Amino acid sequence: MAGKKVLIVYAHQEPMSFNAALKDAAVRELSAQGCAVAVSDLYAMGFEPRATRSDITGTLSNPDSFNYGVEAHEAFKKGALAGDILAEQKKVQEADLVIFQFPLYWFSVPAIMKGWMDRVLCQGFAFDIPGFYDSGFLKRKLALLSLTTGGVASSYTKAGDYGDFRYFLWPLQHGTLHFCGFKVLAPQISFAPEYSSEEERKSMVASWTQRLKSLWTEEPIQCSPPWYFGQ
Repeated sequence: MAGKKVLIVYAHQEPMSFNAALKDAAVRELSAQGCAVAVSDLYAMGFEPRATRSDITGTLSNPDSFNYGVEAHEAFKKGALAGDILAEQKKVQEADLVIFQFPLYWFSVPAIMKGWMDRVLCQGFAFDIPGFYDSGFLKRKLALLSLTTGGVASSYTKAGDYGDFRYFLWPLQHGTLHFCGFKVLAPQISFAPEYSSEEERKSMVASWTQRLKSLWTEEPIQCSPPWYFGQ
């Protein structure tokens, strides 16, 4: 949709990877719609995933006992966070939609993307206490997880080895994105591209592109326990 702004937070080391193909497809399709698309290519950027004292550029509120959450909150209020954090927060603030593109690592995001979440979505910027879930500060924004798996689709069912895929989405979609107020769209999961044929991989990319054409008309999921675990 023309005029919309999209941020793609992308985590893969290989520019020729299938994740890169999905990211590139999103950039092409959303740009063709007239959206302004920004990409945070975390590996290419050398993004620092560790949450440390270096993230605070000003004086610590309690230098004798370092508490990252407290210090990051205070630093945000003072404009004293590290420059790379501020740059990513600016991208998030400007975005109508944030897409996270990544391969599934241990039922979660790669460490570099987890670090992005830890450092960028700090208290004061993304949420407060109170001021979370439906009152989170990013409540006017959409978020979507686009991920690839190593296992085939049948493994991610209630009867499969890994259980229903919705189980592992709980901490990411509900505990992180919804906690910060995001309205969460249904995930885009590309199952086992490494073990799929070239035609099957092309079909996955085409399916993602087709979904993006009508993405702005989608309703967010009901981000509550029944969506993940059933009644």
